[in-house]
Parts: sequence; structure tokens; C-alpha cells
Amino acid sequence: MKLNKLKTASRRKNRKAYFNAPSHVRRQFMSSPLSKELRQKHGVRSMPIRKDDEVQVVRGHFKGQQVGKVIQVYRKKYVIHIERIQREKANGATVHVGIHP
Repeated sequence: MKLNKLKTASRRKNRKAYFNAPSHVRRQFMSSPLSKELRQKHGVRSMPIRKDDEVQVVRGHFKGQQVGKVIQVYRKKYVIHIERIQREKANGATVHVGIHP
């Protein structure tokens, strides 16, 4: 049930708003839930991700690995790059894998 009459429920309009969002709005979209200790400390469930945050991947191919540090928040692509999450390219170079928060 829609509570706010000023907010659209249209999938088309929500996707347009998401993909055309300015950087300051993308910051809020790229929020992540906090651990139980941090939730108690700050009194909120989730916060926008920043560089140098300690994060843990809980979904996808890289889940369950140890905690890593955020080295880059790439707002344009809606991804973050984490310290130890990387893969090897065909030419032998290693690149960081983008993770969607």
C-alpha cells in the first residue's frame, strides 16, 4: 500500500530516477546495513559507505571472506572496490572487482 501520494510506485519512473540520480543522491542509495554492535552505537540500521570503511561481503561469489577495507567508492557505476577482492585478467594483471553495496 502506497502511503505517500507524492512518491511514485511506477517501476519505469523509479528506474529512471535511480539511473539518472545525481552524485549526492547516489551516496544515499549506496548505503549498507551495520553490524549489531555499530547499530547499537549509532542508533541506525544502515549508513552510506565511505572510503576506508571496514566491510564484509555477505552475497555473491566473494561472500564469507574476511573483512576488507573500502579503497574506492565509485558512485557513477554504483560499485565499491574492496582491498582483497580482485581477479586476474587474461594478460596477468590483477584488477579490483566492483561490488554493489
